[in-house]
Amino acid sequence: MSRIGNKPVPIEGGAKLSLDGQTINAEGPKGKLAFQFRPEVIVNINDAGDEAVVTRTGDNRTARELHGLTRAVIANMVEGVTKGYEKKLEVVGVGYLAAISGDTLQLRVGYANELHKKIPADLTVTCPDQTHVIVQGCDKQRVGQFAAEVRSLRKPEPYKGKGIRYQGEYVKIKPGKSATK
Repeated sequence: MSRIGNKPVPIEGGAKLSLDGQTINAEGPKGKLAFQFRPEVIVNINDAGDEAVVTRTGDNRTARELHGLTRAVIANMVEGVTKGYEKKLEVVGVGYLAAISGDTLQLRVGYANELHKKIPADLTVTCPDQTHVIVQGCDKQRVGQFAAEVRSLRKPEPYKGKGIRYQGEYVKIKPGKSATK
């Protein structure tokens, strides 16, 4: 029995959900999202339009797995189109900096050449200063994926902690070589 899958998804904050066959569409002040769910689950929106309920067709393993997953994705869609999602990154290191030029994120992170990362059209990326990058959007997966791709360009190294990290991320610093006598 899925505890998460059985909870109804409240639709609030100006969000509107609509069903089109096996596709559920969410629309709100922050944007539009669509999700195509599997036939093992059934999604129903009540007549008042203030909650969505996910049920499963069978009791096999795949249907049980998809029950909670589908409910969680729909809840994330509602939150995304009403509040949006945000990831903050820090650029740490002497001479390391980030800037935005058009639809490209430019990073100087200790390599011989500047790194360029194209910003997807559905995301908003800002640099309030040279050492911080903020990624915003309505799709939780796309925001997290882009932030992870930017971080992977120069992960924090364990000796000085230089690199790109999530804001508030703890980097364990290793002791370096020490002279023995």
